[in-house]
Amino acid sequence: MVEIAKVPQLGQIVKILRGRDSGDYAVIVGLVDQRSVLIADGRTRKFDHPKKKNLLHLELQNETSDIVVNSLLETGRVTNGKLRHALAKYLPS
Repeated sequence: MVEIAKVPQLGQIVKILRGRDSGDYAVIVGLVDQRSVLIADGRTRKFDHPKKKNLLHLELQNETSDIVVNSLLETGRVTNGKLRHALAKYLPS
């Protein structure tokens, strides 16, 4: 059985598997190439300074934040508050 690779999308929630932030969740705010994306969480990693991560070090979740996607498409940016809201909505704690 062949596993179909998921394609990362803007606004998609990801779980970080490797690195200092392993176990945390973030939102994809940019696509670099086929292997890398830019992620931010609005708290420790702000939109103005996103982290470039290899897709092999991330677990793509099925959830995509419409608020983040619409903001990125309309203005090319997203507020850190919207990133925090998207993660809080996905991770009720």
